Amino acid sequence: MDRRAAPRLRTLVWRIEALGFDGFTALARALPIDLASRWGGWMFRTLGPLTGAHRTAGRGLSLAFPRLDSAERARLLRAQWDNFGRYIAEFPVLDRLTPASGRIDMTGAAERLNEIARSGRAVVFISGHFANLEVMAAAILHAKIPCEITYRALNNPFVDERIKRSRMRYGVRMFAPKGAQGARALLASLRRGVSVAMMTDQRYDGGVAGAFFGRTVMTNPAAVRLALKFGTVIQPLSVTRTHGARFALTAHAPITLRDTGDRTADIAAGVAAINAFIEARVRERPGEWWWMHKRWPKGDYG
Repeated sequence: MDRRAAPRLRTLVWRIEALGFDGFTALARALPIDLASRWGGWMFRTLGPLTGAHRTAGRGLSLAFPRLDSAERARLLRAQWDNFGRYIAEFPVLDRLTPASGRIDMTGAAERLNEIARSGRAVVFISGHFANLEVMAAAILHAKIPCEITYRALNNPFVDERIKRSRMRYGVRMFAPKGAQGARALLASLRRGVSVAMMTDQRYDGGVAGAFFGRTVMTNPAAVRLALKFGTVIQPLSVTRTHGARFALTAHAPITLRDTGDRTADIAAGVAAINAFIEARVRERPGEWWWMHKRWPKGDYG
């Protein structure tokens, strides 16, 4: 293929994907929230098992729960696809899934979030891909906590812009840090009293090794590095799906890091604490975590 043709073809594919995203968004926003959520769950329960991601999810379950019987394994895979499909269908209506909508039970988080807001001191929020992860960002903003919500930008820039606009409907502005410049920007935010929020449950090649379900995984140490550098705590949050498109948010005990002067050991200890938090939440609600992510080393999925 002509070298000049390849970028044009890629751009065409990206634009077609963006049009598909627009159609999906229009349909989801035209439906009542609970109906859209059920539709998404049904669609992914039906189509998910036909994909390669289903095999990845099944292998992940086997790595985490090697004694799982076939019936329970099938039930959890079905629950995972139902939850993920609901999340996808709920994404276009994020502005209707805020604490003000009455669909988020803040009982387990309101006091802690308000305490952080009153203190004026920045923290590092962490969480994982549980239930509808967007709920956490909405709750942080609802508590009037200035916060940089970090994310990984999509390869398709047209869809990425649409996703950012969807999040902006409920006030979230995303920040995709890249390299040293991105890290410096996050540090500058913390110094200004702006908190940082990030997902910490995906494989990060080149990260820090730590245990997860008894196996070694690589974890992004950015949350630990930032907290140590700025001298603040790591604040874990988790969200669970209570019924349909309704959720409960929990603010867990803050992770206070030790600064012993041995930075390598301190970072490893912080990563271990984060992995332990994520593992505990997955064990509590295994059907609401995104098993299609390859959390363990690639070779473990062979």
